[in-house]
Amino acid sequence: MSVTQKLTSALATSGRDLLKQEIYKGRKTLFLLLLLFAIPADDCSAQTPPPPLDEHVFERVPPTVVKRLATRFSLGAFAGRFEETPLAAVRKAVGEGTIQHQGDAGGSIYWLCYRRAQHRLWLSSGELGGPDHRIIEIVEELTGKDTGTSTDCPIIPEKFAPLVFDGKLHLGMSRSEVVKALGPPSKSDAAQTVYSHKGKLAHGFEETAWLILRFREEKLVSMRGVKTTTN
Repeated sequence: MSVTQKLTSALATSGRDLLKQEIYKGRKTLFLLLLLFAIPADDCSAQTPPPPLDEHVFERVPPTVVKRLATRFSLGAFAGRFEETPLAAVRKAVGEGTIQHQGDAGGSIYWLCYRRAQHRLWLSSGELGGPDHRIIEIVEELTGKDTGTSTDCPIIPEKFAPLVFDGKLHLGMSRSEVVKALGPPSKSDAAQTVYSHKGKLAHGFEETAWLILRFREEKLVSMRGVKTTTN
């Protein structure tokens, strides 16, 4: 065999080997991509964050409520307190859910999200919630449609219903029942009622609390409780 023939044969062999390597790499990449897309959405723990809060509400609403607000909450028989109960305690009691996080510094938020029937529930903490992520805000909404087909938040067992604020406030109440339970609001319009409180505590601390309530056909369909303490 001539030198030219040997060189041609070697190049052909080398080319086939390179082609085999590229095919193998391509198959491996395809397998990894198929594996990635085969992972269920729940395993990715992509959960919807709490509804955004219009912080200008606090500026426009005077703190007219003397009595303390948003001090405690209950989920069925589970009892908790704003600024005291950590998100992990709720997660442990319910046995479902993953604590999510986004943002940093003052914009940092940690939350749990749950759903049942037509209800969606968020419990959240932020920078003021400390390193153990104590709950400073809770939101529950009646969506008007069944959330059973949704996969972004786990289902909370029925025994953890209803959510109640301060032993008296829960979704489904009429507007007149809310006023009877809480007294006159700080501000109210056709769709939204706001209760605002600010008070002095011991050792120079000051607490602020809000209940932001939304109504549909005179029925309470959304409630947000927020409480923070500063010095």
